[in-house]
Amino acid sequence: MDRVLALAAEVKANRFGHRPLEGPQTVAVIFDKSSTRTRVSFAVGIADLGGQPLIIQTGDSQLAGKESVADSARVFERQVAAIVWRTFAQSGLEEMAAGTTVPVVNALSDEFHPCQLLADLQTIKEHKGALAGLTVVFLGDGRSNMAHSYLLACATAGMHVRISAPAHYQPDPAVVTRAQAIAAKTGGSASVVIDPREATTGADVVVTDTWVSMGVESEKAERVAAFASYSVDADLMSLAKPDAVFMHCLPAYRGYEVSADVLDGPQSIIWDEAENRLHAQKALLIWLLRQKG
Repeated sequence: MDRVLALAAEVKANRFGHRPLEGPQTVAVIFDKSSTRTRVSFAVGIADLGGQPLIIQTGDSQLAGKESVADSARVFERQVAAIVWRTFAQSGLEEMAAGTTVPVVNALSDEFHPCQLLADLQTIKEHKGALAGLTVVFLGDGRSNMAHSYLLACATAGMHVRISAPAHYQPDPAVVTRAQAIAAKTGGSASVVIDPREATTGADVVVTDTWVSMGVESEKAERVAAFASYSVDADLMSLAKPDAVFMHCLPAYRGYEVSADVLDGPQSIIWDEAENRLHAQKALLIWLLRQKG
């Protein structure tokens, strides 16, 4: 991860300095879920690297329940340099990766969102310097792919990560245990704190995400009620360190998970965070293509 983050900083400083996909070579970018930031950042990033993005909507392909993932993987590897997939089940991504020799990138699954965390850590590093030792609090849906990704990524970076969520929206215990095992080796820590005020106190970085993710729209009313005290407003931010920064992967819903004055305020670094999806993902593709040789 450190190497990818270092490369992301280099890529950001010299946007067109790396062309591993010159040719152009094609990268398949597959969407089971709709997207703005993922689609734009990967399409632009692949072009920056000299390649050509092939955008595939699953409903327009044989992947829509018609052909096995394993068979699709073997077809793709004969024609593309890499596969980027924004999907539902993590197991599908793992099956795709096991069935092909080309790099497979998790552009989002129900369980994890690693590309966003690379961008988030790059952004935190830009604003805070060294990552190790910083305290990060994620407030809201502890079962979300963002909460799980924050646990693992921050633990890997030697940070102290707190997930603050209601009792019925706690992270997967297996992910928490895994993060704690990683943190024991890196000098960080990983914990779950129900009380949002306790969790936010003394934090260097305050993070939230939408309360109603894709696929759970029918639960909106109960989720809004459950997460009401986890909304990041000026009062909650005041419990963090005076120089704390606020992050949100977007799209954001002002007045729900975050107040407008925080989202649009001086502590918010969301636009740097959104931009860094481009640079972090380019760095990841460069690194993966180098590993493949």
